[in-house]
Amino acid sequence: MTPVSRRSGILWHGRTKVLARSIVAVMLGLVLAAGSIAAPVKTAKGDGGADQGAGPTAESALAAEDALAKALQDNDADGIARYLSDDWAVISARGGVNEGKSIFPNGIKQGYLTHKAYEASEPRVRLYGNVALVTVKVHNAGTASGKSFDAMERETDVWLWKDGGWKCVLTHESWEGSEKDQKQLITH
Repeated sequence: MTPVSRRSGILWHGRTKVLARSIVAVMLGLVLAAGSIAAPVKTAKGDGGADQGAGPTAESALAAEDALAKALQDNDADGIARYLSDDWAVISARGGVNEGKSIFPNGIKQGYLTHKAYEASEPRVRLYGNVALVTVKVHNAGTASGKSFDAMERETDVWLWKDGGWKCVLTHESWEGSEKDQKQLITH
């Protein structure tokens, strides 16, 4: 009869012990590899000047997110449009859907929308091949149609690596806290 031992609640029998250790080693390697692909990124905020030639990386996705946030903060309509795909859509915290990359740039150019603050923090980046999910906490304040707004949001942007650079294809906004805690929110 093969000797039996009990460690960590697992019953080990002879050769099964060696096989089980090999399986555990392979699984650990896969978990570590997957973790490095989808690990959170803790980097200094970039100015959008990340090496785009290196292909899609979590760092370059975060740099694109930072550049888009700077364009929003600066009310730079052309800068905003540069980072949005032609078929970009935004899902508001209330569930409204608006489509087209011209929504924010045209709102700024026409004086409908002005950001006084657009401050992103706490980035979380996940990279899945040529798609990146970037979630940030945003303090978003300004005026829309002459009415002031001030909101804390969690926002997730879906970025697609295309033609050697990142384009945001979808933005999903949700409030940090309840709707009643937000001040004069934009309705879209």
